[in-house]
Amino acid sequence: MGGYYGLVFLVVFTLIPARCDESCGARDGRPGEAGAPGRDGYPGAKGEEGETAVMLEGPVDEAVLRRLKGEAGGRGQQGVMGHKGYRGHLGAAGQPGEPGHPGAEGKGILSGGQGAQVARSAFSAIRTHNSYPAFGRPITYGPAVVNTPEDGDKDFNEATGHFTCRVPGVYYFTFHSMAKVSMCLNIASQALTNSLGFCDYNKNTDQVLSGGVVLQLTAGQKVWLESFSDEQTPRELKDSQAKQIIFSGFLLF
Repeated sequence: MGGYYGLVFLVVFTLIPARCDESCGARDGRPGEAGAPGRDGYPGAKGEEGETAVMLEGPVDEAVLRRLKGEAGGRGQQGVMGHKGYRGHLGAAGQPGEPGHPGAEGKGILSGGQGAQVARSAFSAIRTHNSYPAFGRPITYGPAVVNTPEDGDKDFNEATGHFTCRVPGVYYFTFHSMAKVSMCLNIASQALTNSLGFCDYNKNTDQVLSGGVVLQLTAGQKVWLESFSDEQTPRELKDSQAKQIIFSGFLLF
């Protein structure tokens, strides 16, 4: 009896798969979506350089000529200048610069024991005499009206009539004379190649003669005034009327 039940079970078990194959078939699935594009591959190797183009005889393809590089042409003419642009706005003021370094300490031309002093040199002397001044010799004077420096040796010597440069620089010298006879006076100096002569001839009136010069002097050079002969008559040279000569000079810079 037990064997019979086992057989029935076996039959049922084998029928189920046969019935499923007929009624349980699945449909085909849909195609999947396209994947994302892949990354670029690595650059390929550089190709070999082509051969140099060679111009052949005979007909030439114009398309090939246009692809060939020609020689550089000449420089063209300059074009017309364009209109001037508008002026830009003024920029903001820049920052102040840094102060400069102090300059070197100045040195005075003269030293009087109390620091540097301003260089000064000036004189004015008057000759009042009835005799005619001798030719070719420095004219001498009475006490000078002005003669600097006030202390020490003077720049102008009244007894010799010489001005001796103590301070190198540029000077101005001038003279004036008044007489009733013809007068000729020279401004002479070691700084001059030739003397500077001035003459005024007698016209039976008081004769006024003047002259001046600017000289650049070095230390030790002298300047003086002297009379010279030109058209004076012997009577004029012996004249005993009053005659006056003023000789002046001063440092410009």
